[in-house]
Amino acid sequence: MKRIAAFAALAFLLVGCREVRVKTYRQGTTTMPGGNQIAVVRNRHDLEAFGIKAPVRFNHEFGVLLVMGPHTDSGWHQTIESIRANNERVRIVAFERAPADGGIPGESYRTYTLWVVPNSVYRSRSILDVVTPEGEAVASTVLR
Repeated sequence: MKRIAAFAALAFLLVGCREVRVKTYRQGTTTMPGGNQIAVVRNRHDLEAFGIKAPVRFNHEFGVLLVMGPHTDSGWHQTIESIRANNERVRIVAFERAPADGGIPGESYRTYTLWVVPNSVYRSRSILDVVTPEGEAVASTVLR
């Protein structure tokens, strides 16, 4: 009986200490019109509506998509400075960098970063905020 209790306690401790694996899956550009936004994508159809294809396993994961822009000169990209989270809020500090050479004029596009997150960390009513390094609001959403 002591062995079973010890095994159960060990299993409980290991589950409580597990690390959440959030990965940046992809950064790139999309031609979808609009402005800055952060979106939670829970299915392939919603992701493809942004003009993005990625092999996300939506039965186990969800995506958090930060879209910034629009731009008409090539070469813009996003830089993620930090991500801080607690039980009620996730704060992402991000900005876009202009191309060093000034870019080449072209069609309008927006930059994006897609994070793939396990469903186990989804918390309804959590707030996702994106701000610049100076603290100016870029985009915000609430998990439903």
